[in-house]
Amino acid sequence: MRFPISLYASMTKYLIGRKLLGHDQFPLVLMLEPTHRCNLTCAGCGRIREYHETLTNEMSYDECLRAVEEAGSPVVTITGGEPLLYSRVDELAREILARGKHIYFCTNGMLLEESLGRFSPSSHFTWNVHFDGTEPVHDAIIGRPGGFQKALAGVRAAKAAGFRVSTNTTVYRETSVPDLESLFGQLSAAGVDGILVAPGFSYEDVIRNVFLTRSEIMKKFKEIRTWGKRFPIISNPLYLEFLAGDRALKCTPWGNPTRNPSGWKSPCYLITDTHYPTFAELMAKTDWEHYASGADPRCEQCMVHCGFEPTIVRQLGGWDLVRMIWWNVYA
Repeated sequence: MRFPISLYASMTKYLIGRKLLGHDQFPLVLMLEPTHRCNLTCAGCGRIREYHETLTNEMSYDECLRAVEEAGSPVVTITGGEPLLYSRVDELAREILARGKHIYFCTNGMLLEESLGRFSPSSHFTWNVHFDGTEPVHDAIIGRPGGFQKALAGVRAAKAAGFRVSTNTTVYRETSVPDLESLFGQLSAAGVDGILVAPGFSYEDVIRNVFLTRSEIMKKFKEIRTWGKRFPIISNPLYLEFLAGDRALKCTPWGNPTRNPSGWKSPCYLITDTHYPTFAELMAKTDWEHYASGADPRCEQCMVHCGFEPTIVRQLGGWDLVRMIWWNVYA
């Protein structure tokens, strides 16, 4: 199976519970950014540029746990910045797991191998290591010679220690599809449990010519979406159809709310108009329909998974549901 049974069970129970309560707008995944500090300066990263004046700030341990409770989602993605730089990150992970949540821990891999002893393998815990291409491409993007091999060594060590490991790859304008194919072969050979792939978002604070337009995204993903039987790709196949231009989807901007040292980020993981002190205020005061409709010009080229994969989950039914079950279990 592409994901642990426990994750399916938790998500199904959560979705049914929200529907029975009559809730229409609710999160599926909490994006928890306890710190924006990072040990890299990647070319396509919006966080270190947007929050450059507050990079030394971090959420308190209690604030992190309160965010987990406020959102109530079954999945927590611990991200950043580089979350392994957060002062109480191992303690935080243990407590989130103790509350029955599933964790996807996003890291650039530079500190992964030496940090493994601070964590314990669990079906509820997955390392998610970022790779943007094969060694020369990846090292150029992160600005760190040897970075690819360091991250790959961390992946291998994590798998040897019994952890679940997935990877995440962002596709940019200059991304070579053959290079991605080679990368995915290397990651598969390293035994990763899953590969996530999605286009980047055109952050205002980042040089914009590195990002793809919608037509460019579709051109690249028409080929990438055909690799599902060769590599352990865990990007939703219906979402990949959307990226290839074969399916229309509206955004679900509240699907992956973000809490960071500045507060609850509104309207979404990618765009910042303001921050709210509580999750309740985020949900009540954000004009969700404006962003879901795509009316905001900043949303024009966006096809990023955090906005559109939740839409698939919300709308899932009929033949699509059958296809998803088959993909999860057999494909």
